[in-house]
Amino acid sequence: MGNFTSKPASTPNTMKKDFLKVEGTKITLRGEEVVLKGTAIGGWMNMENFITGYTGHEHQVRAALKDVLGEEKYEYFFDKFLEYFFGEEDAKFFVSLGLNCIRVPINYHHFEDDMNPRVFKKEGLKHLDRVIDICAKHGIYTIIDLHAAPGGQNFDWHSDNPTHKAAFYDHRDFQDRTIILWEHLARHYKDNTWVAGYNPLNEPTDEKHVRLIDFYERVEKAIRKIDGDHILFLDTFAADFSHFGKPLPNSVYTCHDYSNYGFPSAPELYTGTKEQIQLHKDAFERKTEYMRKHKGPIWVGEFGPVYQNAHDNIPNWETVNDSRFDVLNLQLDIYDKAKASWSIWVYKDVGFQGMVYAGEYTPYVKLIWEFLQKQKRLAANKWGADDTQVRDLFKPIEEWLTANAPTIKTRYPSSGGVNDSWNVSGHLSRLVRNILLSEEMVKEYAELFRGKSREELDELAKSFKFDNCTQRTRLNEILKKDSRRGEKGGHAQISEKAL
Repeated sequence: MGNFTSKPASTPNTMKKDFLKVEGTKITLRGEEVVLKGTAIGGWMNMENFITGYTGHEHQVRAALKDVLGEEKYEYFFDKFLEYFFGEEDAKFFVSLGLNCIRVPINYHHFEDDMNPRVFKKEGLKHLDRVIDICAKHGIYTIIDLHAAPGGQNFDWHSDNPTHKAAFYDHRDFQDRTIILWEHLARHYKDNTWVAGYNPLNEPTDEKHVRLIDFYERVEKAIRKIDGDHILFLDTFAADFSHFGKPLPNSVYTCHDYSNYGFPSAPELYTGTKEQIQLHKDAFERKTEYMRKHKGPIWVGEFGPVYQNAHDNIPNWETVNDSRFDVLNLQLDIYDKAKASWSIWVYKDVGFQGMVYAGEYTPYVKLIWEFLQKQKRLAANKWGADDTQVRDLFKPIEEWLTANAPTIKTRYPSSGGVNDSWNVSGHLSRLVRNILLSEEMVKEYAELFRGKSREELDELAKSFKFDNCTQRTRLNEILKKDSRRGEKGGHAQISEKAL
C-alpha cells in the first residue's frame, strides 16, 4: 500500500476555522463570502486527446508510447511532463490575474492498476502533492476532481473510457474501488485547508438516474467518516438534477455551461442579439434550477469557448474569435449577477482552448504538427471538432441509421434532452471517428517518438513549461478584468489567509 499520511496545513487552533464551508447560498471563509474563480489543469494528471495532441484515450496512448520507448524512457518522459506542465511560474502567473482556485482533474490510474486493484502506488501522490503545495504557497485553492474513475463514470474519452458504455454503474466493484480511493485521498488531505474540496465524479452519465444518487450518498458517508470539513462538489451530466432530492450537507451542486456558440458547430455567429442573449440566460437558469430551488451556492465547474488560429484555413477566423470572446463575456456577466463561482476550461494545451499553450515552434508541437492537422481534417477527436471535410461522407450513414433504427433519435443522451449536442451525428461520430479511427491513429502518434533519447524527451516535455508557452492574451485580460469584480470576496480576502 502507498503512504497516504496526512500533511496538516494549519495548526490545531486555526485549522477548523480556515476551511471553506457552505453557508446557505454562499461559500464562506470565517463567515465571509468567497467567490472561487479559476481554471482547471486538464490534460495533466488526466490527459485528454485534444489538450495534448494525441488521439484515442489516455491509457491507449500511454501503452503505445511504452511499446515505442521502453519502460525506462516512458517513465522518464511522463515524470518530466507532469513536472513541467505546472510549476511555480504557472502559479505566479495565475495569481497575477487575480484568480484564486484551480480544479485538478485526476485519473485513477495514477493510484492503482486494474490488474493490481486496491494496492496504491507509492508515487501516486508525488505530483498532486507538489502542485497543491505550490498553489497553497501562492494563496490558490485547489479542488480535487476524479475525472476518470474505474469502469468509466461516463461514456466519453475524458474519463479514459474506450467504450461507449459507462460500466461504472453496472459493476459494484468499480464503485467500491472508487470509494476506497476517496477514503485514501480524504485521509491524506483532511487537514489541508488549501484544498477547497473534493469533486467525487466528473460528468457522471447514469441513464437510469438513480444509481448515481445512491453512489453520492455512499461516497459522502465514506468521506465524512474521515474528513468532516471539506466541501463536496457534486455534478451530473448536463446538469440534470431532476431526480435529486435534498442536497447533501456542506455540498455544492455544480453545472457545466458550455455554449454551442463557442464551438465550430455553432448554429450561427454570435452577434449579441436579444434572442442569443436570452438563450444563454435561459440555459443558465435551467442548469442552476436545483441550486436555486434549494438555496445553495452555484459553481460553474466548466465552461469556455475554443479558438481558431490563422492556420485553420478559415478566412474570417479573427471575426469568429471575436464572437467567441463576446460569448465568454456574456457568460461571465451572467455568473457575476448570480454571484456564481466558476472554473474555466482549460489552463494549458497545444493551442486549442488554453489560457496558455505550447506554441507551434516548441519541440513537442513541431514533432506532432502534421499529425495535429490530420486529426483536424478527419475530425478524429470529439471536442470542438469541425467535421466540414467529412460531413458529406457521414451524412448518408446518419440517414440510413435513422431510417432503419429510428429509436436512435432518442438514444441516451439525445438531442433536446439532457444535452442538446447529442444527436444521430454525435452517436455515429463517437463510435466511428472518436473510438475506432482515433484508437488506430494512436499507433501513428506513438511512432513519432521512436528512437528519442532522454535528452530529446526532456526537451519535448519541456515544451509545456510556462516559460516556453504562449499566453492567450485577450482571454487572460478578460479573466483578469472579471477577477476584479467584488474583490472583497475574491482573491484579496484569501491572500490575508496566506499571510
